[in-house]
Amino acid sequence: MNILQKIQDKYLTEFTENIPFDEFLFNILLTALLAGILRWYYIRYAHSISNRRRFGNNFLPLALGTLLIIMIVKSSIALSLGLVGALSIVRFRAAIKDPEELTFLFIAIGLGLAGGANEPILALVSFVLILGLLYLQRSMYHKKGFTQRSGAIYVNVHTDLTDLKQISGVLSAVFPYVELKRMDTLEPGMDLSFLCQAESIDQLATAKEKILALSSATRLSIVDQPDLMV
Repeated sequence: MNILQKIQDKYLTEFTENIPFDEFLFNILLTALLAGILRWYYIRYAHSISNRRRFGNNFLPLALGTLLIIMIVKSSIALSLGLVGALSIVRFRAAIKDPEELTFLFIAIGLGLAGGANEPILALVSFVLILGLLYLQRSMYHKKGFTQRSGAIYVNVHTDLTDLKQISGVLSAVFPYVELKRMDTLEPGMDLSFLCQAESIDQLATAKEKILALSSATRLSIVDQPDLMV
């Protein structure tokens, strides 16, 4: 008996007895498809100020990784207990600055859980309903006056100054729309996040000159956010 025959008898036969291969393959493909759709929806419709395309790339490995873990441990209590012990030493240090990011991560994990538990219909129906409700909620925001602005940008100002009105006034004098989204106090200074509307490159250049002229320790970051809703 050659090595390939031993592998087939010991591992492949045991695998197909616990999890039929056709169901395993179908669950993986369906989970990957739904994770891809979730990534597209997040990039297209989310309001997060982070790099949505880069963040959305995490959905597929997260969903498939969860699916793999559930498939491995669901048939063995010993493995499930061992997994709890192994994960107890893992520490995640990545900061989630926007609750919306965490929401989409939970959806991706849910897809992996449903796929690993061999519940493809539940995953598909739940996923369609969730995205449908999210889109309905977004449509309601449109009707209440929350509209998409062309030229929307995310402006972050890191400075040693403490006068919020001074910095806000500089931006308001340059851009036609300015809204403070976040303020963090530092020692010394502040870290400020604004949603603004820029109509030309000249406005960006003017804002850069005026903000950096406030103090030598001031730093400016501008990110294009065309899909932000205000």
